[in-house]
Amino acid sequence: MKAVIMAGGKGSRAASIAKDIPKPLIPLHGKPVLAYQLDCLKRNGITDITMVVGYLGGRIKDYFGGGGAFGCTVSYYTETEPLGTAGALYKLPDLTEDFALINGDIIFDIDFSRMLAFHRRRGAKATLAAHPNSHPEDSALLVTGDEDQVTRWLAKEAPRRYFKNLVNAGVHILKKDALPPREAVLEKADLDRDILAPLIPSGGVYAYRTSEYIKDMGTPERYEQVSLDISRGLVASRNLSRPQKAVFLDRDGTINKAGGFVRSPEEFTLIDGAAEGIKRINQAGYLAIVITNQPVIARGEVTLEGLDEIHQKMEAELGKAGAYVEDIFFCPHHPDKGYRGEREEYKTDCDCRKPKPGMILRAAAAYNIDLRQSYMAGDSLRDAGAGIAAGCTPVLIREAESGGAVSFEGREVLCFPSLYEFARQCIR
Repeated sequence: MKAVIMAGGKGSRAASIAKDIPKPLIPLHGKPVLAYQLDCLKRNGITDITMVVGYLGGRIKDYFGGGGAFGCTVSYYTETEPLGTAGALYKLPDLTEDFALINGDIIFDIDFSRMLAFHRRRGAKATLAAHPNSHPEDSALLVTGDEDQVTRWLAKEAPRRYFKNLVNAGVHILKKDALPPREAVLEKADLDRDILAPLIPSGGVYAYRTSEYIKDMGTPERYEQVSLDISRGLVASRNLSRPQKAVFLDRDGTINKAGGFVRSPEEFTLIDGAAEGIKRINQAGYLAIVITNQPVIARGEVTLEGLDEIHQKMEAELGKAGAYVEDIFFCPHHPDKGYRGEREEYKTDCDCRKPKPGMILRAAAAYNIDLRQSYMAGDSLRDAGAGIAAGCTPVLIREAESGGAVSFEGREVLCFPSLYEFARQCIR
């Protein structure tokens, strides 16, 4: 597979980091952003690279040359006038059927084999690496439906009430025929507006949700964070070819206040300190994954769409505090019958309802999680039982607890009065 790196931006927001240098050449620990990108691509067997350059592009050419010193073959297309984020694609004669398209100002370390397998399994015209971030309110968001198909592109200026925290991370896999005919777009083409958005109605765009490290370093604040993450080894450790650490989180009574079942977004209220605890989990490099029993589905009290809206409110409220969850796994089943309006198809003794470990095991398979290095945190011994069955360290979160541990099923269960206190004391 060929990779095209869009390295022609001027990077005005990054001017305070380094002047008179193209943004993709800004060094982190003595190494340019583009060099980190080439290292990752080479590890994935992607060595045919085209860099689209513009502002101070000669410096990029001088640094990388033909790419031999970096284990790649590098060619260049020079924009004499800005062509937008996609216009140069029409100037490249040797694009393959599937090619990677990468923003030149991001640091990433991902397992492309997983993303490419997803792309081909879905039969996608365009696959976007997507993830939650710590600032969703000022980001464009992806709205997805069944099988991760993108159904809508929510611009950052668009009004929004609740939302799924899912953003395009800047790494794409495109089919060559995903590009509209040249005559259908202006000379200066925008990737989002002119290429991706027109594909959405036909169902050709998919979001590949990944927990791997992909971050723009183009502002002074993000530059400092990325630099710190590199020095801590966090960038490399998040590659899904390596085992991950996670904190599995019960929802009701752990993240949000529990006073009976939550049946609408209006009934969902975060527990004080829960967002701050999840933010600490995010910053430490653990995956924060919600594992929740939701028998309200089987009981006919909430629809799947209604539950999704509740979870959108959770993600929106967490996002306001700079926190996020990587994913949400829920069990809709309930084995007992006799409820008015109940849904028969969900009345089953499943393998996912806690204290059974099915949801945890599915999350572990999806994200290559080392369960022995992970925690299951919840407000009931049912949660602890699921964690024990899955091989995690069980944690009991109850306001009345003051620390220490209790014994359950022959295992020690750590006790904390809040999610924040657990994260503060245990997550490093």
